[in-house]
Amino acid sequence: MSEEYNVLDEERTRSLKSLVQVVYVLYALSYFTGITAVVGIIINYVKREDAAGTWLESHFRWQIRTFWFGLLWAVIGAVTVFIAIGFAVLFANFCWIIYRIVKGWLNLNDNKPMTI
Repeated sequence: MSEEYNVLDEERTRSLKSLVQVVYVLYALSYFTGITAVVGIIINYVKREDAAGTWLESHFRWQIRTFWFGLLWAVIGAVTVFIAIGFAVLFANFCWIIYRIVKGWLNLNDNKPMTI
């Protein structure tokens, strides 16, 4: 009986890990397509309860925060672009989002949770 639970947990973890990887890809692709990050955040909110209590829960939280803080700084950068500081804000935001995608993807690949 416990073997069945272990198999189910392994399948659930593998499925969630694949989903987290897809969201990292969607976030990365958003620099080329623009809209894929929105699809990624929807997936995060729909599936995050499935990850509750697993090490993958931290990746869902990491991705959600990446989206919302990235969007916030993109808006701030766009609004302040007229006073020239906006370009620096947008560039810093670009670097920060790339960092979070890479760090998250590497931790996911190593089966490590995200430390916040």
